[in-house]
Amino acid sequence: MTLPENVSARLRLPAIAAPMTGVSGIELVAAACEAGVIGSFPVHNARRDTSLGDWLTTLERRLQQSEGTPAPFAPNLIMHSSNRYRDEELATLVAHGVELVITSVGSPARAVEPLHAVGALVLADVATLAHAEKALEAGADGLVLLTAGAGGQTGWLNPFAFVRGVRAFFDGPIVLAGGISDGVSAFAAEVLGADLVYLGTRVIATEESLADDAYRAALVAATADDVVLSSAVGGLPANLLRSWIERNDADVAQGDYQQERLLGWQGVWSAGHAVAGVTEVLPVRDVIAELIDQYEAARAALRNPGA
Repeated sequence: MTLPENVSARLRLPAIAAPMTGVSGIELVAAACEAGVIGSFPVHNARRDTSLGDWLTTLERRLQQSEGTPAPFAPNLIMHSSNRYRDEELATLVAHGVELVITSVGSPARAVEPLHAVGALVLADVATLAHAEKALEAGADGLVLLTAGAGGQTGWLNPFAFVRGVRAFFDGPIVLAGGISDGVSAFAAEVLGADLVYLGTRVIATEESLADDAYRAALVAATADDVVLSSAVGGLPANLLRSWIERNDADVAQGDYQQERLLGWQGVWSAGHAVAGVTEVLPVRDVIAELIDQYEAARAALRNPGA
């Protein structure tokens, strides 16, 4: 694992509870950290409730009071120029001295220097090899590889090809996003060369998420055949549930991304190819405990084949 020791030592599973618009709230993030995985949230989620500063303070206090040693959390900052709050949000993250930040939808260049000044690790999400190289040139410490099958805004490259392609020129932290629903998949990603995986769809259907009951039920009922790739909501390719697409009139040209228009949609039902792994609504701690058991069993099986 190429993660810093002060991060990796606090993980029970090499995973991040992915940042999801309208889904990742304080309770989900805190529960993930307490269960032993990195909790993450898009910083714009805080604007629906109170303020980013208040969210950060609440999370810091909650985790300071946790039993044991919780995993860190990683705010997700949208770098696109249409995010008119970007500089304000960046300043707030710097003021709180956050440990990890995930940047999305644009170059991390603007954020790297101020975040590095407070000791933060910057992970940039990317969907192509060219963008991976540019993010590293801009100073990113690690990469989140959005591959085919990731829920919400997604990539289109095969995860095997993408991880191995990036490993050909980068030996730092890699996060694999797309198609991870159990501990076996998480271990397979580690063997492939990733340090961490994103858990997105699997943690939407949890008691702590901000998803409503209808969304959670739709995930439990869905299979991979119910996931549709569409740019109709945000202008970027995204995996959504077919049932939501059919009930909502969304029509945005591909490539026409605007942050405020995307956030104007309420209750979008995104899902990744791993949706078949969602079979019931559980507390986050139970989901992560199950994945840890599966991960450890997969590791043991590789060490002792045929045992």
